[in-house]
Amino acid sequence: MQLTNEEISKLDRKSRLNLINSITGIKPANLIGTINNNKDTNLAIFSSIVHLGSHPPLIGFTVRPTTQVRRHSYENILENKLYTINSIDNSFIEKAHYTSTKFEAHESEFEKCKLTEEYIEDFAAPFVKESSIKIGLSLQEVIPIKTNDTLLIVGLIEHLIVPDKIINDKFYLDLEANKTVGISGLNTYYDLKKIKSFPYARVNEVPNFK
Repeated sequence: MQLTNEEISKLDRKSRLNLINSITGIKPANLIGTINNNKDTNLAIFSSIVHLGSHPPLIGFTVRPTTQVRRHSYENILENKLYTINSIDNSFIEKAHYTSTKFEAHESEFEKCKLTEEYIEDFAAPFVKESSIKIGLSLQEVIPIKTNDTLLIVGLIEHLIVPDKIINDKFYLDLEANKTVGISGLNTYYDLKKIKSFPYARVNEVPNFK
């Protein structure tokens, strides 16, 4: 199959969504936990989370246009300035997937999907107790992407919770041992399998490929 931009635009909406969401390969699958000032909690699955820098430690994710559909996660983050990112482990994939259901703002996905709110110290936003990797963030920037009216949400890591057994002495994580899952498209989940590790690439150490 070979498609031009014009041909892609002529696909029906569902086919276009499935194709473009899958074409970049396996993406991180995470749950974002938020809370508003009325103490209503929200939990939503996201596959757009990306590393933006390590010093300071910044993570970004994109939010779809908010003009026609309410985005409870985004509204809560603007209101509370705090949120969490939680790994999805293969023991609760189905529960995580159904957090994408369009519940009302006062209906918590934690309750609807039978996942557990967890709080640490004085950090207001809820973590997912069932997740093994948990990140607490504070909102730093909201950057408009004018081409399609999406928003890049930039957060600073305030708390990081990682099981000792999956982190080595160089601080690399073994996501296979953690049974973390990835996502392709909107609804297909994959196990992660470590294939090989390589050293940092230096000019004088490049192998003589044949």
